[in-house]
Amino acid sequence: MDELLLQNMDARRFGALFPKLAETVRELLTAANHIAPERKRLLIDTAGFITSRTGADSGAPLVFICTHNSRRSHLCQIWAHTFAWLYGLDHVTCFSGGTEATAFHPNAVRALESCGFHISSDSTSRNPHRRVTFSSLAESMEAWSKTYDDPVNPTAGFAAVMTCSDADEACPVVPGAVARFPIRYDDPKVADDTPHEAEVYLQRCRQIAAEMFFLMNEVRHGDE
Repeated sequence: MDELLLQNMDARRFGALFPKLAETVRELLTAANHIAPERKRLLIDTAGFITSRTGADSGAPLVFICTHNSRRSHLCQIWAHTFAWLYGLDHVTCFSGGTEATAFHPNAVRALESCGFHISSDSTSRNPHRRVTFSSLAESMEAWSKTYDDPVNPTAGFAAVMTCSDADEACPVVPGAVARFPIRYDDPKVADDTPHEAEVYLQRCRQIAAEMFFLMNEVRHGDE
């Protein structure tokens, strides 16, 4: 059953993943198949939106939103983009933003790197732009903290995916969104400056990865 998640992927693309990341994806198979039913319902609803946009001129843009665009929304954007690419869902585009801008948190960056992503920075500013790469066949992503209405993000026709309760409650309306999905995650910042910091960030990173894995596999099935 678990291996079916891999069999639905583009074999050439999976084979071109960085080795550590490919290993992580294999490790996520069981977790992706054992997501709690209430979480699955949210993810299946989101998959329905994506599937309904197959063939649309603007594709299926997803904007992942949390308060500071520093941790959860970036983790969601990067994993969702990676799995959409692996499943050949080229109409899916992934963005992120916050109700305010801060910086892509270094602990979240380290969690992604420990999973196999290659991440570099082009500056030492307080809000550096980072390049996130996962395969030699795919273009790198540019990641930095921004508000959800930043000009780089879509202004209409997108689904707003609310990844934290604060942003969900602070934004009863996201202008331009045609759908909204509350896929909330506990904030790993509770572990900042504690002995469990790396463990908690990696746990949240892998939870998000497993759910984005499940989400894009559902879309792949819906497109058949």
